[in-house]
Amino acid sequence: MEGKHFGYSGDYVDRFIQSRDSPVVNKFQKKYWKTKQTLIKVTGKKEDEHVVASDADLDAKLEVFHSIQRTCMELLKVIELYQRRICYLSQEENELGRFLRSQGSQDKSRAGKIMQATGKALCFSSQQRLALRKPLCRLYQEIETFRYRAISDTWLTVNRMEQSRTEYRGALLWMKDVSQELDPDTHKQMEKFRKVQTQVRTTKTSFDKLKNDVCQKVDLLGASRCNLLSHILTIYQVYHIISQLLTSTPFLLSY
Repeated sequence: MEGKHFGYSGDYVDRFIQSRDSPVVNKFQKKYWKTKQTLIKVTGKKEDEHVVASDADLDAKLEVFHSIQRTCMELLKVIELYQRRICYLSQEENELGRFLRSQGSQDKSRAGKIMQATGKALCFSSQQRLALRKPLCRLYQEIETFRYRAISDTWLTVNRMEQSRTEYRGALLWMKDVSQELDPDTHKQMEKFRKVQTQVRTTKTSFDKLKNDVCQKVDLLGASRCNLLSHILTIYQVYHIISQLLTSTPFLLSY
């Protein structure tokens, strides 16, 4: 009974594997070639140079996207550090100004008056320097919003495109494997080749659509960032110039 049972199971598996039109087998084959393509990409193995060259424009757009993604993160870190340094500098200026005013009040000579004037200027400067935090905070918030919305949305599209590209290149590997054993006189092999060819066309259509979406979104992303920085940095520059003028005025009036 035991041998008969195993024999029955073996016959069943053989019939199942030989059934090339089985949806389960087709799904398994698609997963196999997709996984193989994933391994090739992860391990860094050399791919077909013609297939890689056909995606040169897409890869160039991806480099731009990753550059935008990286530089936005770096800019956020720089702004955060800049804000801390402004606070530290303002605090030091204020303490030095108070010290000079205190020492100048005890000196009745002209040097004492200059120390008092300089101390007042430093205290005033420390207050005006903090005004730069307002445009910096806005710049930080705008870039953070840009990163969470625009960049994240593009990143999701890029991920979908990469999955579609893996499926497409996996289908190409599958067709290459089938074509190497193709015998035009054999009906079953021709049917198998047509089935794989259909899979290649389907995955290519999906990949081309997502490829176009990625290229358009990256172009829009770059233009949006330029407009954002142009607008926000103009506000910061105005604050900076006003702060510089107000900071230098007390020094000029003291002489």
